[in-house]
Amino acid sequence: MFPQQVHEYMKTFFQETNCQIIEEDEHYLTVQLTIDMDKRIMNRPYYWKYVESTNGVPAPSQLTLITDQNHVSSELRGEIVHFGSYRLNQLFKATKELGKYVQMFENTDSFEGQTILTPYLGVNYKVSYLCDKTREHLYSLGVNLMTGKIIDDFQDIVTQIDLVSDLPDNAFPLQFIIKPLRGIERLDLVINNIIQLDDHTWVEEADKRWKRDQRVLDYFYKDIDEKPECYEIEAKALEERYNAKIKIEIINGGLFYLR
Repeated sequence: MFPQQVHEYMKTFFQETNCQIIEEDEHYLTVQLTIDMDKRIMNRPYYWKYVESTNGVPAPSQLTLITDQNHVSSELRGEIVHFGSYRLNQLFKATKELGKYVQMFENTDSFEGQTILTPYLGVNYKVSYLCDKTREHLYSLGVNLMTGKIIDDFQDIVTQIDLVSDLPDNAFPLQFIIKPLRGIERLDLVINNIIQLDDHTWVEEADKRWKRDQRVLDYFYKDIDEKPECYEIEAKALEERYNAKIKIEIINGGLFYLR
């Protein structure tokens, strides 16, 4: 996920959650949080408990988030945000909580007459390669629920479309042929295929680091026939650290009725 993609994601997130963007260029943005968003991402439970118990005047936080520190003034103070950073993961989590599933319709002009809308299922995935080093990838896939056609970068497509939550008066949504559950199964197969075709040398490299550290651990206990409990604890910690795992997570998704 490149800096500009992170920037656009955050901009869209704050706009959709009614947080005012006070200042922005292509490398940073300053945003005024709403009360709800402050409670979700700023970790100030005691402050909000005090304000609510005393009927005080709430003061939600203001954030400056920098997506490319090499292209902003050194005097600008703010948080550096990149893919994998704590703040961006907070926004992913909030997005998941607020919009795990949506149903949206492409807006249509009333003078066009009746417009037929085709159902699509869109799903945003996060794939994490986990060992002592973590690597994450985002994939946005869509499937036409009439034809079964798979669409890459579906999120980029729908963000360019004027979407509304209520069906326009002059729009007619087609009833899907492929059920959404079957659509998800198809997209899961695509994600699994992407993973299978990916470069997995990271697993071998993690295993080499595991064996190296295990040899070091064994060296310190080489003269002890019956290994103490602390040895077993350290060996287990090495296994948990280096044992390679792949985690697939659905961030959010929904039904989109498009022309």
